[in-house]
Amino acid sequence: MEHKNGTGVTEFVLLGLSQTREIQLFLFILFLIFYSVILPANILIILSIRGDPHLGSPMYFFLASLAFLDICYCSVTPPKMLADFFSHHKMISYGGCMAQIFFIHFLGAAEVFLLMGMAFDRYVAICHPLRYASMMSREVCCALVGAAWAGGFMHSVLQVVLIIRLPFCGPNELDNFFCDITQVIKLACTDVYMLEVFMFFSSGFSTMMCFLLLLISYVVLLVRLRAGYPSKATSKVASTCVTHVIIVFIMFSPAIYIYCHPFHTFFLDKVVSVFHTMVFPLMNPIIYTLRNKEIISAMKRLLGRQGLCRGK
Repeated sequence: MEHKNGTGVTEFVLLGLSQTREIQLFLFILFLIFYSVILPANILIILSIRGDPHLGSPMYFFLASLAFLDICYCSVTPPKMLADFFSHHKMISYGGCMAQIFFIHFLGAAEVFLLMGMAFDRYVAICHPLRYASMMSREVCCALVGAAWAGGFMHSVLQVVLIIRLPFCGPNELDNFFCDITQVIKLACTDVYMLEVFMFFSSGFSTMMCFLLLLISYVVLLVRLRAGYPSKATSKVASTCVTHVIIVFIMFSPAIYIYCHPFHTFFLDKVVSVFHTMVFPLMNPIIYTLRNKEIISAMKRLLGRQGLCRGK
């Protein structure tokens, strides 16, 4: 397989999480159980929101979109990681490696933009309650979700366009279980200092700025709610904002860790990568669900209807 950039590397070797057979078996069982439980739970969240007329507000529309994004994101690397636990030669083709990088950054950036859209939704709900229905119409919500996907796509294309121009002559070993730009560029047969600087600003610094912007916006909203007259309704809105803050910390923390130190490798990189690519994304909608009685009730109604259908 020859590439226009003259690279001699046609595939990369993934060293995985561990070389010990017993540890590999333990991790396979652990991740398979986690994936088999949490993934259907996210699908159930989407079906419950889509099928319940009581959950027609923009907040639940965004939550269903978040669950769908997380399902897509967790379908990029975990399936191959689980399969590689039984493989002696953990290989990934050059094209497959570039595809992993593309979809990781595409879906990850889209989720960042979606969380910003959800923050805007909470801002309108708190600061402009009388105009909320008109400002956050279904068309506006769809436009925000579409903009999130488009922003993620443009961000990812920019990353991949830069990396496919690099020459790879060997070595071809990646000390991880998937391909990411932070590791792949270190294998290039050229000076990548400027590319690492660009990557720091395009992924690391921009992620940090989005994190701080979201965090400040939710703190301001919570302060505004606390300054108002306390009521059952405001307590519910405040609880939703707190949930959003938890999700922001959960999603951004590993991304900031990974992309804000592209010049060095640390011993925690693999552990953080597991949480970044598999654990935390699947947990995001679950945290929303555990703190939201309406979604739990909708899930019970959906499961109850399914049970009645089987009974008939």
